[in-house]
Amino acid sequence: MKSPLLSLPGAVPAEGADEGVAAHYGDLFREQRALADGTGFVDLSHRGVITVSGEDRLSWLHLLLTQHVSELPTGQATEALILSAHGHIEHALYLVDDGETVWAHVEPGTQESLIAYLESMKFFYKVDVADRTAECAVVYLPAGSIAQVPEGVVVRETPYGRDLFLPRADLESFARKAGPAVGILAYEAFRVEQHRPRLGFETDHRTIPHELGWIDTAVHLQKGCYRGQETVARVQNLGKPPRRLVFLHLDGSEVHLPTPGTEIRLADEDPDGRKIGFITTSVRHHELGPVALALVKRNVPLDAPLMAGETAAAQEVVVEP
Repeated sequence: MKSPLLSLPGAVPAEGADEGVAAHYGDLFREQRALADGTGFVDLSHRGVITVSGEDRLSWLHLLLTQHVSELPTGQATEALILSAHGHIEHALYLVDDGETVWAHVEPGTQESLIAYLESMKFFYKVDVADRTAECAVVYLPAGSIAQVPEGVVVRETPYGRDLFLPRADLESFARKAGPAVGILAYEAFRVEQHRPRLGFETDHRTIPHELGWIDTAVHLQKGCYRGQETVARVQNLGKPPRRLVFLHLDGSEVHLPTPGTEIRLADEDPDGRKIGFITTSVRHHELGPVALALVKRNVPLDAPLMAGETAAAQEVVVEP
């Protein structure tokens, strides 16, 4: 959905998966510094919003999600995945329960297929699943923000900041009070710095939770009863994932960032040498310079200099080999 905040001065529309909101408002690093200082807000109104209400909502979701939510306290934020039968990641949900309804935001455009799956699993449970994207806009306030949250707005509070499920009709009036507006590129820069994976960016058709570190934040290892749980348990108890997420410091002398999908190889190998991974997200950070997240083969040495296309890269461990 196209945000009305694209009419703000300096707004440059985002492309690709984040189409519909602003990439930036004219000064990427200033916007990053605003977030770092706890000021401003990010328009995430292109993200999908779903709700699950009804007396069985938590016990029912507990059967479907990787996370333990049957006794989720009111107001406590969590995140969860839906896996395929083979344990591959299909959906990522960012949840909070307000005491009557579970609210979740998801990647843009994924809400329809998610709702179709949830509807197919309702059976006799007393639940109601709804697509609230047309009426609710997600807005992000950074950690430390003192912006006033409108009365009645559901808030999902995390160590990184607060996600607001704001009535879409109130988005422009909220922006006037909570500014400055910050674009999605600044938000993404901090996501990369924080090593947080994103569905469709760090994932492909065969990604499993262990590869991205989601096993620590979105999967509860002491529960079963969800699709794909056998794969999770097998990898956890008997093996290692084939790939691992890494954080890359990129050569700052390069003009262009390596784009997602850029192949990674060992720096001491021939340019046509074997591929050991690929860039998933690359950004310019106001303090760290050009950095990226990437997936590499698990056995890549931790101290090995890498090349992302023609760009030299040094890795930091996100997921242990």
